[in-house]
Amino acid sequence: MKKKIFVVEDDESIRGLYELALDDAQYDVKGFSCAEDMFDALYSGEECDLVILDVMLPGMSGIEALRRLKGNGGTADIPVIIASAKGDEQAKVEGLDIGADDYLAKPFGMKELVARIKANLRKHAPAAATLAPITVGDVMICDKEHEVYVANKPVQLTLKEYNLLHMLMENADDVVKREDLLSKVWGYDYFGETRTLDMHIKSLRRKLGEETGGKYIVTVRGVGYKFARP
Repeated sequence: MKKKIFVVEDDESIRGLYELALDDAQYDVKGFSCAEDMFDALYSGEECDLVILDVMLPGMSGIEALRRLKGNGGTADIPVIIASAKGDEQAKVEGLDIGADDYLAKPFGMKELVARIKANLRKHAPAAATLAPITVGDVMICDKEHEVYVANKPVQLTLKEYNLLHMLMENADDVVKREDLLSKVWGYDYFGETRTLDMHIKSLRRKLGEETGGKYIVTVRGVGYKFARP
Protein backbone atom coordinates (compact mmCIF):
# COMPACT_ATOMS: atom_id res chain seq x y z
CA MET A 1 0.00 0.00 0.00
CA LYS A 2 1.26 3.47 -0.90
CA LYS A 3 2.26 5.80 1.94
CA LYS A 4 -0.03 8.83 2.25
CA ILE A 5 1.71 12.20 2.29
CA PHE A 6 -0.06 15.45 3.21
CA VAL A 7 1.48 18.60 1.67
CA VAL A 8 0.51 21.92 3.29
CA GLU A 9 1.72 24.75 1.04
CA ASP A 10 -0.19 27.91 0.06
CA ASP A 11 1.81 28.53 -3.13
CA GLU A 12 -0.09 26.53 -5.74
CA SER A 13 2.89 26.18 -8.11
CA ILE A 14 5.19 24.86 -5.35
CA ARG A 15 2.48 22.56 -4.04
CA GLY A 16 1.97 21.20 -7.53
CA LEU A 17 5.70 20.58 -7.90
CA TYR A 18 5.75 18.59 -4.65
CA GLU A 19 2.71 16.60 -5.73
CA LEU A 20 4.24 15.69 -9.10
CA ALA A 21 7.56 14.64 -7.55
CA LEU A 22 5.94 12.54 -4.83
CA ASP A 23 3.49 10.96 -7.24
CA ASP A 24 6.47 9.94 -9.41
CA ALA A 25 8.07 8.47 -6.26
CA GLN A 26 4.98 6.29 -5.79
CA TYR A 27 3.45 8.12 -2.83
CA ASP A 28 -0.24 8.89 -2.39
CA VAL A 29 -0.24 12.70 -2.13
CA LYS A 30 -2.88 15.15 -0.98
CA GLY A 31 -2.26 18.90 -1.04
CA PHE A 32 -3.73 21.64 1.15
CA SER A 33 -3.44 25.42 0.83
CA CYS A 34 -3.87 25.97 4.57
CA ALA A 35 -3.40 24.07 7.83
CA GLU A 36 -7.09 24.29 8.73
CA ASP A 37 -8.01 22.15 5.71
CA MET A 38 -5.40 19.58 6.68
CA PHE A 39 -6.86 19.29 10.19
CA ASP A 40 -10.36 18.94 8.74
CA ALA A 41 -9.11 15.96 6.74
CA LEU A 42 -7.35 14.40 9.75
CA TYR A 43 -10.29 14.89 12.08
CA SER A 44 -12.67 13.42 9.51
CA GLY A 45 -10.69 10.18 9.67
CA GLU A 46 -8.27 10.44 6.76
CA GLU A 47 -5.01 8.63 7.43
CA CYS A 48 -1.62 10.24 6.90
CA ASP A 49 1.88 8.78 7.13
CA LEU A 50 3.87 12.04 6.90
CA VAL A 51 3.23 15.79 6.64
CA ILE A 52 5.25 18.32 4.65
CA LEU A 53 4.48 21.65 6.27
CA ASP A 54 5.24 25.22 5.17
CA VAL A 55 5.75 27.83 7.92
CA MET A 56 4.33 30.94 6.26
CA LEU A 57 0.68 30.01 5.75
CA PRO A 58 -2.57 32.02 5.63
CA GLY A 59 -4.60 31.71 8.81
CA MET A 60 -2.96 29.22 11.14
CA SER A 61 0.84 29.38 10.84
CA GLY A 62 2.93 26.30 10.21
CA ILE A 63 4.45 26.58 13.68
CA GLU A 64 1.01 26.62 15.32
CA ALA A 65 -0.07 23.69 13.14
CA LEU A 66 3.04 21.80 14.25
CA ARG A 67 2.19 22.47 17.91
CA ARG A 68 -1.33 21.14 17.36
CA LEU A 69 -0.09 18.03 15.55
CA LYS A 70 2.47 17.16 18.20
CA GLY A 71 0.20 18.11 21.10
CA ASN A 72 -2.61 15.75 20.07
CA GLY A 73 -2.28 12.08 20.98
CA GLY A 74 -3.91 11.03 17.74
CA THR A 75 -1.45 12.89 15.51
CA ALA A 76 1.69 13.27 17.66
CA ASP A 77 3.45 10.30 16.03
CA ILE A 78 2.96 11.52 12.45
CA PRO A 79 6.40 12.61 11.19
CA VAL A 80 6.51 16.25 10.07
CA ILE A 81 9.02 17.80 7.68
CA ILE A 82 9.12 21.60 7.79
CA ALA A 83 9.73 23.05 4.33
CA SER A 84 10.27 26.77 4.69
CA ALA A 85 11.94 29.79 3.17
CA LYS A 86 13.00 30.68 6.73
CA GLY A 87 16.30 28.81 6.73
CA ASP A 88 18.10 30.60 9.55
CA GLU A 89 19.32 28.66 12.57
CA GLN A 90 16.75 30.11 14.98
CA ALA A 91 13.87 29.05 12.73
CA LYS A 92 15.27 25.51 12.58
CA VAL A 93 15.75 25.40 16.35
CA GLU A 94 12.17 26.54 16.96
CA GLY A 95 10.67 24.00 14.58
CA LEU A 96 12.76 21.08 15.81
CA ASP A 97 12.23 21.94 19.48
CA ILE A 98 8.47 21.96 18.99
CA GLY A 99 8.66 18.49 17.50
CA ALA A 100 9.40 18.68 13.76
CA ASP A 101 11.19 15.55 12.60
CA ASP A 102 13.15 17.31 9.86
CA TYR A 103 13.67 20.79 8.38
CA LEU A 104 14.31 21.73 4.77
CA ALA A 105 15.19 25.31 3.85
CA LYS A 106 13.88 26.47 0.46
CA PRO A 107 14.98 26.18 -2.24
CA PHE A 108 15.80 22.47 -2.26
CA GLY A 109 15.77 19.71 -4.86
CA MET A 110 12.94 17.21 -5.21
CA LYS A 111 15.40 14.32 -4.95
CA GLU A 112 16.48 15.60 -1.54
CA LEU A 113 12.85 15.94 -0.45
CA VAL A 114 12.09 12.35 -1.48
CA ALA A 115 15.23 11.14 0.30
CA ARG A 116 14.22 12.94 3.51
CA ILE A 117 10.72 11.46 3.30
CA LYS A 118 12.12 7.95 2.91
CA ALA A 119 14.50 8.46 5.84
CA ASN A 120 11.76 9.75 8.14
CA LEU A 121 9.33 7.00 7.18
CA ARG A 122 12.01 4.40 7.94
CA LYS A 123 12.71 6.04 11.29
CA HIS A 124 9.03 5.87 12.24
CA ALA A 125 8.35 2.40 10.87
CA PRO A 126 6.82 0.12 13.52
CA ALA A 127 9.02 -2.61 14.91
CA ALA A 128 8.52 -6.07 13.50
CA ALA A 129 7.62 -7.35 16.94
CA THR A 130 6.18 -5.69 20.01
CA LEU A 131 8.98 -4.79 22.38
CA ALA A 132 8.77 -5.91 25.97
CA PRO A 133 8.84 -3.17 28.62
CA ILE A 134 12.32 -1.98 29.59
CA THR A 135 12.88 -2.00 33.34
CA VAL A 136 15.91 -0.61 35.14
CA GLY A 137 15.61 -0.42 38.91
CA ASP A 138 12.41 1.44 39.81
CA VAL A 139 11.88 2.81 36.29
CA MET A 140 9.85 1.03 33.62
CA ILE A 141 9.15 2.25 30.09
CA CYS A 142 6.40 0.58 28.04
CA ASP A 143 6.66 1.13 24.30
CA LYS A 144 3.31 -0.43 23.47
CA GLU A 145 1.38 1.95 25.71
CA HIS A 146 3.96 4.74 25.42
CA GLU A 147 3.97 5.03 29.22
CA VAL A 148 6.59 5.45 31.94
CA TYR A 149 6.38 4.31 35.55
CA VAL A 150 8.55 5.04 38.57
CA ALA A 151 7.95 2.66 41.50
CA ASN A 152 4.72 1.58 39.70
CA LYS A 153 3.42 5.17 39.55
CA PRO A 154 2.80 6.74 36.10
CA VAL A 155 4.96 9.69 35.03
CA GLN A 156 3.87 12.16 32.35
CA LEU A 157 6.64 13.02 29.86
CA THR A 158 6.79 15.03 26.66
CA LEU A 159 7.62 13.16 23.46
CA LYS A 160 11.23 14.41 23.51
CA GLU A 161 11.66 13.42 27.18
CA TYR A 162 10.17 9.99 26.47
CA ASN A 163 12.50 9.41 23.52
CA LEU A 164 15.52 10.55 25.55
CA LEU A 165 14.64 8.21 28.41
CA HIS A 166 14.03 5.35 26.00
CA MET A 167 17.42 5.78 24.33
CA LEU A 168 19.22 5.98 27.66
CA MET A 169 17.40 2.98 29.17
CA GLU A 170 17.88 0.71 26.17
CA ASN A 171 21.61 1.46 26.51
CA ALA A 172 21.65 1.16 30.32
CA ASP A 173 25.14 1.43 31.86
CA ASP A 174 26.61 2.57 28.53
CA VAL A 175 27.49 6.20 27.93
CA VAL A 176 25.39 7.70 25.11
CA LYS A 177 27.20 10.56 23.41
CA ARG A 178 25.57 13.98 23.26
CA GLU A 179 25.69 14.04 19.47
CA ASP A 180 24.00 10.63 19.30
CA LEU A 181 21.18 11.79 21.58
CA LEU A 182 20.71 14.97 19.54
CA SER A 183 20.80 13.04 16.27
CA LYS A 184 18.32 10.39 17.38
CA VAL A 185 15.86 12.54 19.33
CA TRP A 186 16.01 15.89 17.49
CA GLY A 187 16.90 14.71 14.00
CA TYR A 188 20.08 13.83 12.17
CA ASP A 189 20.66 17.39 10.93
CA TYR A 190 19.93 19.17 14.23
CA PHE A 191 22.06 22.32 14.46
CA GLY A 192 20.53 23.97 17.52
CA GLU A 193 22.08 24.88 20.82
CA THR A 194 23.17 21.68 22.55
CA ARG A 195 22.01 23.27 25.80
CA THR A 196 18.51 22.17 24.82
CA LEU A 197 19.65 18.60 25.57
CA ASP A 198 20.79 19.58 29.07
CA MET A 199 17.50 21.36 29.69
CA HIS A 200 15.51 18.29 28.68
CA ILE A 201 17.70 16.04 30.86
CA LYS A 202 17.12 18.39 33.81
CA SER A 203 13.37 18.27 33.23
CA LEU A 204 13.47 14.47 32.85
CA ARG A 205 15.32 14.07 36.15
CA ARG A 206 12.79 16.30 37.90
CA LYS A 207 9.82 14.37 36.54
CA LEU A 208 11.32 11.03 37.50
CA GLY A 209 11.82 12.42 41.00
CA GLU A 210 14.92 14.21 42.26
CA GLU A 211 16.25 11.12 44.01
CA THR A 212 15.44 8.66 41.22
CA GLY A 213 16.40 10.97 38.35
CA GLY A 214 19.63 12.05 40.00
CA LYS A 215 20.58 8.48 40.83
CA TYR A 216 19.91 6.89 37.45
CA ILE A 217 20.68 9.62 34.90
CA VAL A 218 24.40 10.26 35.21
CA THR A 219 26.29 13.05 33.48
CA VAL A 220 29.57 11.98 31.91
CA ARG A 221 31.29 15.32 31.45
CA GLY A 222 32.54 16.07 27.97
CA VAL A 223 30.91 12.95 26.56
CA GLY A 224 27.20 12.58 27.28
CA TYR A 225 24.85 10.75 29.65
CA LYS A 226 24.15 7.25 30.84
CA PHE A 227 21.33 5.48 32.67
CA ALA A 228 23.06 3.66 35.52
CA ARG A 229 21.72 0.41 36.92
CA PRO A 230 21.35 0.44 40.74
